[in-house]
Amino acid sequence: MTETAFIRVLLYVWLGVAGATAVALLFISAPYGRHRRRGWGPELPARLGWLLMEAPAPLLYLSLFLASPRTVEPVNLVFCALWLLHYLYRAFIYPFLIRDRGKTMPVAVMGMAVLFNLVNAYTNSRWLNALGPPREAAWLSDPRFIVGCLLFLLGLLTHLRADARLRSLRRDGGTGYAIPRGGLFRWVSCPNYLGEIAQWSGWALLTWSLPGLVFAVWTAANLVPRALSHHRWYRDTFPDYPTNRRAVFPGIL
Repeated sequence: MTETAFIRVLLYVWLGVAGATAVALLFISAPYGRHRRRGWGPELPARLGWLLMEAPAPLLYLSLFLASPRTVEPVNLVFCALWLLHYLYRAFIYPFLIRDRGKTMPVAVMGMAVLFNLVNAYTNSRWLNALGPPREAAWLSDPRFIVGCLLFLLGLLTHLRADARLRSLRRDGGTGYAIPRGGLFRWVSCPNYLGEIAQWSGWALLTWSLPGLVFAVWTAANLVPRALSHHRWYRDTFPDYPTNRRAVFPGIL
């Protein structure tokens, strides 16, 4: 079996795993953050867990890109820059901004996230930078690329602003929770997740690739159930929680 055929099979299997994961997460909230609970085995500090589980995505994508035959191609340089733009924040900035005093994360959760990131980085980088159809520079002016890029950047900005607003609730250095207000929090409980879903939907569009599409599906499969869990938690925890908010998509869900 060629590597191209292997990646296609892997992606279809991975898509099936995403569906099963989405169904499971509707009933079981991943045990970290506000949903942390005992019984999931050994734990490690939350900041270290975030760093270890997110770092493989930029490191593997960049390594495969640098070893690829398309390193100097303008389109592939843009693809790599966008990937790194997200993951440099997610892996190397965000973990040092969170208020994690005394918080932990199960090693099992970190391990599953590492696998997730390795598969996504491998399939996307190898397909875009070596095995998939090459993209000429004209792709940078294609409507799919332009709309996808705008969606990616808008989603990233939404994600960053929501994270910053959540951190602002803990300016005194505390690690407790409060009702977030303002911005997109007026309409949804988890604009940070909405931003990530928008980002990787944009990625699927701007790369116009099967790995990009599968990654976008996986993002929604993971974050929509998580947002629903957060929304229920907010409503159960705060009696005065705004009743007009939805979990992740304004006015819909």
